[in-house]
Amino acid sequence: MSSTYGTLFKISTFGESHGAAIGVIIDGCPAGLEVDTAFIQSELDRRKPGQSRITTQRREKDEFQVLSGIFEGKTEGTPISLVIWNEDQRSKDYSHIAQQFRPSHADYTYQQKYGVRDYRGGGRSSARETAARVAAGALAKLLLQQQGVTIQAYVSQVGRLKLETPYQQLELAKAEENAVRCPDPELAQQMFDYIDETRKQGDSVGGVVSCVVMGVPAGWGEPVFDKLHAELGKSMLSINAVKGFEYGSGFAGTELHGSEHNDQFYVDEGTGHVRTTTNHSGGIQGGISNGEDIYFRVAFKPVATIMQDQDSVDVNGNPVVVSGKGRHDPCVVPRAVPIVEAMAALVLADFYLRNKAAKV
Repeated sequence: MSSTYGTLFKISTFGESHGAAIGVIIDGCPAGLEVDTAFIQSELDRRKPGQSRITTQRREKDEFQVLSGIFEGKTEGTPISLVIWNEDQRSKDYSHIAQQFRPSHADYTYQQKYGVRDYRGGGRSSARETAARVAAGALAKLLLQQQGVTIQAYVSQVGRLKLETPYQQLELAKAEENAVRCPDPELAQQMFDYIDETRKQGDSVGGVVSCVVMGVPAGWGEPVFDKLHAELGKSMLSINAVKGFEYGSGFAGTELHGSEHNDQFYVDEGTGHVRTTTNHSGGIQGGISNGEDIYFRVAFKPVATIMQDQDSVDVNGNPVVVSGKGRHDPCVVPRAVPIVEAMAALVLADFYLRNKAAKV
């Protein structure tokens, strides 16, 4: 099972949803980086369960512990190990599906691949694993902040409720002022009410997280197989429940002519930098950043676990009825915002170091 990601800035996550702990080993982080532990904890707090009634009510503090690689507040250049101890497992909530395959879960595929599976909350396939990514992503964010790079994600769609306003016209910071993490307060309330009503019906709903990256200079990325947008897509599609990724104009760009879609160049008189008059490319051309904002969207399916009976089969192929139990998010996108940011940070930190190494 591959649990490692990255080329130079590399992470390996470990642990299961109902095991003793989850964690991450970060290899390749440069020495001398000042580590703001309060910032890392604040990022984990944005992802942790139990934030409101529209998220899972599992109670985890998600407080992390540094095991290695950081001394007197700075990275040492050696592997960094961070661990988060699980505190609120209720494994008995899953005993009823020990021999059953839950619809649209990884139960069947894990059983077929490994011949064994941890049915307690999905084990390794649980979204709880993403807490380790957020911890590592926070460290990557600190590295990127030194380069003037900022990453801001937000919820732009829940079900059929869509935020149509371009990100340039939004106060993205407002996304952290409500439980849904949508920067439009009025729409955020509509989304909250819709998710809450869906929860009461024992059902779930999907949505979209949009992300904007500012401050990336031209030149990050690799041609052909390691294109910047390809790695962003891979990282986003590795997140639980993700069903789609598009950057720049995305699928909507197919409706334009080339004369409408092309981003024409000019030289900014103030900075002397080459810029583009439009940004349908989403800040990436030829797989390499061009200095404009990088923006993309990530689609999340409705959470697979619902509080309704569903038809399925057991490990012996017999028909069964699976009953939804346990504590689950009726909509994953509010808690997915920091996960999307973390994965974007990990990709960009890696490309920053790769670009730096190429110029030595």
